[in-house]
Amino acid sequence: MITTARLDLLPLTPEHAPEMAAVLSDQALHTFISGAPLSPEALRTHYERLAAGSPDPTVRWLNWVIRLRDESCLTGTVQATVADRTAEIAWVVGTPWQGRGIAREAAQGLVTWLRTQPIEAVIAHVHPNHHASAAVAVAAGLTRTDEVDDDGEVRWSLRLS
Repeated sequence: MITTARLDLLPLTPEHAPEMAAVLSDQALHTFISGAPLSPEALRTHYERLAAGSPDPTVRWLNWVIRLRDESCLTGTVQATVADRTAEIAWVVGTPWQGRGIAREAAQGLVTWLRTQPIEAVIAHVHPNHHASAAVAVAAGLTRTDEVDDDGEVRWSLRLS
């Protein structure tokens, strides 16, 4: 578990699927990340795959649900895919909890934790029109690069010392 001032980042398990299906049910969340909301059953299957870990032994999948302590509810997820001493991170917060600094705090907590790991770099990919996610990347210490991936997302990076 990773803790911040207001949040607990709990290791994701399939048991989180029913509550997280509701958190992630707004189609608007998929504007920048594509796809569609999953049913609780489909999300549970997805979480089972994530919890089982990467089939590639050189890659680690690290996934957490974001729990807002004061409200005792799940609000989103953060993740890191680690390979070759580089962590690729991502975050999503459900629509009812957006605008409250939860994604920022969760991403900062994740990057702080990654600094304790044998990680040399952190990267994230953010849609160029997703200004809220770009602000989260900045708050987590990442810097926008000129690189754009095949999906049109901008690469953000942070070198860890």
